[in-house]
Amino acid sequence: MQQVVPLRTRISLTPYQIAQIVIGISFSIYLIYRFYAVLIVERTYGPDTWLRLVISGVVLGAVYGLIAIGYTLVYGILFMINFAHGDIMMVGAFGGYFVFEALRALPVQGGSFLDVYPIPSVLLAFAGGMGISAVGGYFLEKIAYRPLRSAPRLVPLISAIGASIFLENAAQLLFGSQRRDYVNPAVLARGSGWNLSVAGSTVVLTYTGVFTFVLSVLILIGLYLLVQRTRLGRAMRAVAENKPVAALMGIDVDGVISRTFIISGALAGAAGVMWGIHLGLVYYNVGFIPGIKAFTAAVLGGIGNIPGAMLGGLFLGVVEALGPPILGWSFQLADVIAFAILVLVLVFRPTGILGEVLTEAKV
Repeated sequence: MQQVVPLRTRISLTPYQIAQIVIGISFSIYLIYRFYAVLIVERTYGPDTWLRLVISGVVLGAVYGLIAIGYTLVYGILFMINFAHGDIMMVGAFGGYFVFEALRALPVQGGSFLDVYPIPSVLLAFAGGMGISAVGGYFLEKIAYRPLRSAPRLVPLISAIGASIFLENAAQLLFGSQRRDYVNPAVLARGSGWNLSVAGSTVVLTYTGVFTFVLSVLILIGLYLLVQRTRLGRAMRAVAENKPVAALMGIDVDGVISRTFIISGALAGAAGVMWGIHLGLVYYNVGFIPGIKAFTAAVLGGIGNIPGAMLGGLFLGVVEALGPPILGWSFQLADVIAFAILVLVLVFRPTGILGEVLTEAKV
């Protein structure tokens, strides 16, 4: 008769895994304590303030997400991080700014073209910003990345950093170092919007904020359909899966990569114009910090994952807005929270929220 031996499952953890668990538990306990202290004991802020912070975080996160999608597209095709992407956003922001300034100086019956015809003005600003950023993305790939495609992966990364520094200094030489104020059409005046009554206080849901969020979601949907349902999208996925095989099947690999950079640049340009319309300031290095945070959002959502990039951007924007008051820190330390999230994600879940989409997994 065969003797039944009870199964014993033995769990062995490495010191690294134990450290992860200890840090995770400690951080969770601290967060629970801070939530209790801020929301129950101290009650420093009322419901109206929390709602304002959430709205601000969602709008800012939508811009981060739009920039992060550009990182994700390039990563999916070339398996590299385009650290000059934030500066392409800056170029688009200046493009929209100069279109608005030209239309504001154009007299028509009833006032300036900018205020009399707001919808065409906004469309022209986006066309200008997205167009110049798309051209910038095209030449960035052709000059800084294509000659280095067969080089070790560190070399294109260094080239991207050099391209970022070049774009910032070129913008400083061309446009000066002063900050410029975006003058919106009257219907999109910053600060105006719908008034919401919350706990006896008024919370303004701004037109620019709603416009930025809705347009970001529409662009995300359009891009997702482009990648999944069109011939160009199939070619992009094929190139991401296997470049030599895609070339043997008749796909112009260099052309697909160029068009990917054009699309990525156009997305950054749209984000730059939204940044100017909603926040109102543009200057030569305006894209540096948003670009780095968008990279954080892309990693957070799962780099290579298009919906994950937008989700990561929204999550990062909300956490950046709510983090300082919850942790009891100054709002000037919001950037610290954003980059601390990047470290935590890389430590605990390097594949991101929705999971990293590697080139081998694409079809």
